[in-house]
Amino acid sequence: MIRLQAVSVTYPSAARPVLRDLSLDLHDGRFTVVIGASGCGKTTLLNLIAGFLQPTAGSASIDGLPITGPGAERGVVFQSDALLPWQNVQENVAFGLRLAGQSPQQRQAKAREYLALTGLQDYADAAIWELSGGMRQRVSLARALAVDPRFLLLDEPLGALDALTREQMQEHLLQVWKTTGKGIFMITHSVEEALFLATDLVLLRARPGRVASVRRLHFGERFAAGESARSIKSDPRFVSLREEILEQLLHPQADDVSEEAYS
Repeated sequence: MIRLQAVSVTYPSAARPVLRDLSLDLHDGRFTVVIGASGCGKTTLLNLIAGFLQPTAGSASIDGLPITGPGAERGVVFQSDALLPWQNVQENVAFGLRLAGQSPQQRQAKAREYLALTGLQDYADAAIWELSGGMRQRVSLARALAVDPRFLLLDEPLGALDALTREQMQEHLLQVWKTTGKGIFMITHSVEEALFLATDLVLLRARPGRVASVRRLHFGERFAAGESARSIKSDPRFVSLREEILEQLLHPQADDVSEEAYS
């Protein structure tokens, strides 16, 4: 489990903290999605969990051990795919395995395993420039999965995609989550996306960033169990909760942390 306890982050040039007294637990096998207004500290929170920065106050730990920097148990996928254009798809997926010193045979077998998982098995030898935006993001996801992290940290990976590709990628993320059983932490600006994907939905307040509410959801689990995305997104409970959260984002009220469960 990743645990943040009373974390605050203040940048040297900032007049106020970006995050203040924020506590949050990320559990193995859960899909945690964070949503909040622009400037609420979502990316700072992800960078803290990834080990790219240290808290000004409070603590960040994994299994009780302090997070002091990036680690192999946490794989990161950014909004920009950051793929290597001089390598083909399979070489990009195997890049982290190469750095880890695995043999060419091991790298090839593992890369093909995760290309199959992400539906790219027919594109192993393709050049990166031949792929669509959604396919490039799947290559990034396969590359992160190939090194077998416990947690995947996703920094708004679907934000640059068109609406149809974005919906397809949402479904693909849930399929990968169900298949691998990994813990996933994702930030997004889309309320509908957050509701559809999350088992744990975290709403952040802004200036400074702090937890306003944590909700336990089951919409993504319903999709993973076989229900269609259209049925789920048209469910009156889904629609009602979407409107409720939009209202909270547009008109923030008290800062009390609440924990509720929705199906």
